[in-house]
Amino acid sequence: MKEGIHPDYKEVIFHDPGANFTFLTRSTIETRNKETMKWEDGKEYPVIRVEISSASHPFYTGKQKIMDTAGRVEKFRQRYSRSPKVAK
Repeated sequence: MKEGIHPDYKEVIFHDPGANFTFLTRSTIETRNKETMKWEDGKEYPVIRVEISSASHPFYTGKQKIMDTAGRVEKFRQRYSRSPKVAK
């Protein structure tokens, strides 16, 4: 591999403050704010704050809203259905 063309691949902590959920992984993401956090192994790693993670996303938590699809279909049919032509 050529040197100097690949991004820096390092360990990073992703933190979801809404769910108080963190996980350690490797990433090439830029850590501009230089915030660090101590992990369970005692080492300090850069932190990336995320708004949604698997701990807070409705799909993964099971708190997903069920849409009323039958009502929507009926509204669509009523709005765009053709009325029968009246014979003259």
